[in-house]
Amino acid sequence: MPEIVIGRDEEDSRKYGTEGTLSIGKHLVGTGEETHLTTPVLLDVLRPHVITLTGKRGEGKSYSMGIIAEEIFKLPEKIKKNLCCIIIDTQGIFWTMKSPDERELALLNTWGMKPRGFPVDVFVPEGQERLFSQAGVDFDGVFSVLPSELGIEDWLSVFELKPNEPLGVLLLKAFSKLPEAYSIDDITSSIARQEFNQTEKLALQNFFEAAKSWGIFGESKMPKLLEPGKISVIDVSLTPQNVRALLLALMSKHIFSERVKARRLEELSEIEITTLKRTPMPWILIDEAHNFLPDDSATAATEILSTLIKEGRQPGITLVFATQRPEKLHPDALAQTDIIISHRLTSKADVDALRSIMQTYMLFDIGRYLNELPKVKGVAIILDDNSERIYKIRMRPRQSWHAGASPVAI
Repeated sequence: MPEIVIGRDEEDSRKYGTEGTLSIGKHLVGTGEETHLTTPVLLDVLRPHVITLTGKRGEGKSYSMGIIAEEIFKLPEKIKKNLCCIIIDTQGIFWTMKSPDERELALLNTWGMKPRGFPVDVFVPEGQERLFSQAGVDFDGVFSVLPSELGIEDWLSVFELKPNEPLGVLLLKAFSKLPEAYSIDDITSSIARQEFNQTEKLALQNFFEAAKSWGIFGESKMPKLLEPGKISVIDVSLTPQNVRALLLALMSKHIFSERVKARRLEELSEIEITTLKRTPMPWILIDEAHNFLPDDSATAATEILSTLIKEGRQPGITLVFATQRPEKLHPDALAQTDIIISHRLTSKADVDALRSIMQTYMLFDIGRYLNELPKVKGVAIILDDNSERIYKIRMRPRQSWHAGASPVAI
């Protein structure tokens, strides 16, 4: 039975067949409880994509993110070496991918699979190392940033200050007097020296004193993320949301810069027919993405994520936005999405958000497709803008341990 390849146009399908794909599930045929599994469903990784992965709480968004990461690691070496995967973990649940999921042994057997762990590299903020160790989290390294790596716009954003408000004006004045490599103490000292209202000086100094407790400043710097075949988990589950956005912004800017430079070298090597050690194309998986790229406000990550959405295709950057509230995700993300994987949604506002980007190739309203899904976990509909098709699917079971399941009282 021929496979269904999501995210691949006709030309690439003829040229590559099923090479360079992830096995994510099987096609569902029928409606309601009469559905049955048929054709394998594969996801293209040869080209960059913008993917929106949605569904209400407990329907499998984080589970599906884990499937994508597992499959990237299982690719043939000649393809895997040109890719890497970066997971922004807001719930602290992906470190368990190191362990096999023996609980699902029977289900995995029906899919012809076995439990296994995956060698993910988990990184936590340097200042939170002790907290993660006490919680028994298995991590591989720490990361941090230098205060001087943040520009004035970053500080304004993370503190939610406007440049024309008193505290914003004070911050701008203080920053104009800082050395190139500055510390938090340098900032507070500069604030103290400004001719300004004393109450506002103390308020702004308190912001920066509080920043020391975030645990993100130190000497470790950022880990190398663009490594061939590497799956990196950036655990920000103990970090305030505005600081999470700041960290994602810094990482994304670095990734974009590195891939833009790498793409120029790749083009040059193709022109001159020379060999080149490639910088892998990243798949960036962002959990709770509506908190980083909201529809009604801006975060420290808004600008760079918008840039990646609009310009990331040429340097080869794939974005996977996982959210249970698609209506809260920025319209640009939905508009530029070429693959939607939607688990069950019941909120009218969220269904309407997907309905707003419905394509002409859809025969029925998206609400009908969602309502036809059987009442089992792991089912979803996929809208594929590349092949202009819509599919019902059941995602395959995870091989690694999934820590995102709900606890039970018994």
